[in-house]
Amino acid sequence: MPFKRIVPTHLPDYELLDTGGFEKLERFGKYVVRRPEPQAVWDKGLSESEWERLAHASFFRKNDKDADAGNWQVKQGMPDRWMVAYKKGKLNLRMRLALTAFKHVGIFPEQAENWDFIAERIGALPVQRPRVLNLFAYTGGASLAACNAGADVTHVDSVKQVVSWSRENMEASGLKDIRWVVEDAFKFVQREMKRGKTYHGIILDPPAYGRGPDGEKWILEKQINELTGMCAELLEKEHAFFLINLYSMGFSPLITENLIQSHFPKQAFESGELILKDKAGRGLPTGTFLRFYR
Repeated sequence: MPFKRIVPTHLPDYELLDTGGFEKLERFGKYVVRRPEPQAVWDKGLSESEWERLAHASFFRKNDKDADAGNWQVKQGMPDRWMVAYKKGKLNLRMRLALTAFKHVGIFPEQAENWDFIAERIGALPVQRPRVLNLFAYTGGASLAACNAGADVTHVDSVKQVVSWSRENMEASGLKDIRWVVEDAFKFVQREMKRGKTYHGIILDPPAYGRGPDGEKWILEKQINELTGMCAELLEKEHAFFLINLYSMGFSPLITENLIQSHFPKQAFESGELILKDKAGRGLPTGTFLRFYR
């Protein structure tokens, strides 16, 4: 399948205002945040004074070794928490945002493209209340989309506070009955295989590195092959969909395609890059995806 570049267009509560100088300037709802962005190697479109004027909160790194470690500087009136919405078709989601210690705010807006895919595929399945597994699920945008579309959702993440955040998002969206699992994703999938469980949809969103609740190590390049193989065993042989996102800058999309072809032979798929465009029209790559349905 040809490699695609997809730019989500229906994001009324999000706007990428400017990029450059290894930073990005974004609007989430009413508030504008300034954050490091290692891939924005070009010059900014707006002046430094404009960035300072527009930003309600700015994240500054402690050092050059860890782009995710630093501190927020906030202007008066910037709340600790605020809400954004995503509405498209039958999807009607609300998510709580916050300024975290690792520069994140609780949402990856480019994933709206995948939320739409998830809802569409669940709606097309000839199955009442299909079972969907969301691994490395973070604050649950994909879980909310699946639940909103009528799925029986199992949400797995190793961080208890993040799962609590996801539950807040579920309640704010007027949804219920998502199954919450605080566990290492790799270990959970191993146990599901032993139980003989299967799913009609699997969403895989692994980080490059991570830690489980009991100190388990996750290293993408060492474990993604085995995890994908186990997911192939868990996925229903028909009437099913699969989605994987990868954010590691050193991980070529071709690697993901080879991985899927190895564990899902002869399966047609769609792969590509998710991009956000700033107001000057420059595309910022945010990660790669691969997805299929059968």
